[in-house]
Amino acid sequence: MKTKITLFIAVLCIGLSTNAQSKLGTIDVEYIIAKMPQLKQVQERIKKYGAKLDSINNKKIKEYDVKVKAFNEVSKTLSEEDKKVRYTEIGKMNQDITTFRQNGTKLMQLRKDEFMRPLYKKITDLSAIVAKEKGYTQILTIGGSSFAYLDENLDITKLVLAKLGIQE
Repeated sequence: MKTKITLFIAVLCIGLSTNAQSKLGTIDVEYIIAKMPQLKQVQERIKKYGAKLDSINNKKIKEYDVKVKAFNEVSKTLSEEDKKVRYTEIGKMNQDITTFRQNGTKLMQLRKDEFMRPLYKKITDLSAIVAKEKGYTQILTIGGSSFAYLDENLDITKLVLAKLGIQE
């Protein structure tokens, strides 16, 4: 009797482990992004936003330069109190320029993320469709040298490109 129970449990465990097996796939999202025609449009929007930030920065610098030049021209005739007020004003302008420059990189990254989000969402949605169609239980993203070995038969990158209508 004890042997039958042990045998039954062994068969049950083997059956459950067979049914619980996963099918793992991979996808190179950055490769797909590079192939998407929408990327050019996103890059152009990022470039325009960068030019806008540069324009604002240049305007601030010009205003600062005008203020400094005007101060230098009249500084000898100003009272100490007036000099102090103008120093403070020029210092605030300089700090504003410095802060704007520091935040510029962050602003560019935020805008880039905002513009790229629809492309990544599209890939994610199509990856889910391909994964369900092909019976994958998990899809890992790859990039560079993330894996020491990778079976190309498990990579769904080409399948997602095909769903996007992009030829390699």
